[in-house]
Formats: sequence, structure tokens, C-alpha cells
Amino acid sequence: MDWAAAWESQLLTSRSRIMSANRRWWVPPDNKDSMSEKLLRKTRESPLVPIGLGGCLVVAAYRIYRLRSRGSTKMSIHLIHTRVAAQACAVGAIMLGAVYTMYSDYIKRMAQDTGEK
Repeated sequence: MDWAAAWESQLLTSRSRIMSANRRWWVPPDNKDSMSEKLLRKTRESPLVPIGLGGCLVVAAYRIYRLRSRGSTKMSIHLIHTRVAAQACAVGAIMLGAVYTMYSDYIKRMAQDTGEK
């Protein structure tokens, strides 16, 4: 490779870097869904996510409401228990979703396959 070819390849790579720097890093989506439409669509696709989020919020709100009647328990311990209970709701909803997906994907499919044979 001679020096002219090396120079030309270097020039091309620097031009491509300049051109890539001028591109936008984020392209807005083509669909013009509003936030509420997007939330409803996502809820229909996976209904256990809002259920887990709602359970998390309900548990947290209840435990914060019960803050005054915590007795002799330290505040930090009460807040840790609140966090653990709220996370348990969210993780429980995720586990229910995973079990349902496994059931619908594998067990139902295997039962249909053995029924067809």
C-alpha cells in the first residue's frame, strides 16, 4: 500500500467520523401515541406490572400511614420493613408473570403437541 492510498483511507475515516458526529443520537418514534395510550397498551401486554406497582404503592402507603403506631420500634427498622414488604409485592407480581409465561409457553404447548400426535 503506497502513501497515497493510506492518505485516502485516513481521509475517508475522518470524514465518516465528522458525518457520524452530525447525526442525532436520538430519533423520535414514528408513532404519535400519547402517554396514556402507551400506558394502556403496555398494561394490556403485561397486566401484572401495574398490579405489582399498585401493590407496592398500597403497602408503602399503608405502612407510612401506620408510622405513628409503630410502638417502640425504631424508625429505621420500620422503614426497612416497609421497603421489604413493598418489594415483596413487586417481586411477587414478577414471579406470577414468569410462572404464567412458563405455563403458557411450555406446558400448554407440550399438552397440545402430545394431543396432536
